[in-house]
Amino acid sequence: MAKDREPLVSLALYRLFKWTIVSPTLHTYFRGRIYGAENVPQTGKLIVVSNHASDFDPMFLSNAVQRPVAYMAKEELFQIPVLKQAIALYGAYPVKRGSADRSAIRAAIASLDQGWAAGVFITGTRTLDGRVTDPKLGAALIAAKVQAPLLPVSLWGTHAIAQKGSAIPRSVPITIRIGEVIPPPSSSDREELETVTQQCAKAINELLDLGR
Repeated sequence: MAKDREPLVSLALYRLFKWTIVSPTLHTYFRGRIYGAENVPQTGKLIVVSNHASDFDPMFLSNAVQRPVAYMAKEELFQIPVLKQAIALYGAYPVKRGSADRSAIRAAIASLDQGWAAGVFITGTRTLDGRVTDPKLGAALIAAKVQAPLLPVSLWGTHAIAQKGSAIPRSVPITIRIGEVIPPPSSSDREELETVTQQCAKAINELLDLGR
């Protein structure tokens, strides 16, 4: 039977990490603003779809939606003692190189069944300006398989965090906007998946266009 919320220990770790590290960093160092938090369902299956431009995106996004979000991580990280237990508690799931689509979909569905929200970067990889121009069908396919709603989120400004030649992140203003939930496709028919995917991409870019 599917759970409505993630494991209690993971929720406790999420809150500890959020309030001691992520939230202070987002709101102080990056002068973060969050809009639309009231749109986030706090229980039940949920797929969070967003743009992607920085390694900071997963933790900022999870902080903003006020519930832990499970993301894929490369399989090699799960071969490191201690680290593998830690990232698993935070909701990360392993994905094999070369078979990311199939394994990621299976792992995301398993996370959803355990009560996690599943995070999917709709472009599949980082983009230089954060805009969504070539959305992938993975999020819509997962939504169709488990009948979970999709929540579009835009991360504005994260593309400017990285400084070439420096390991220190640039202190740039970050704005996170959360849109209204989008119903899942009623089937895995490709045309329907493409329609919902474009709906998500449009929502994310419109939120991104609102800027700071």
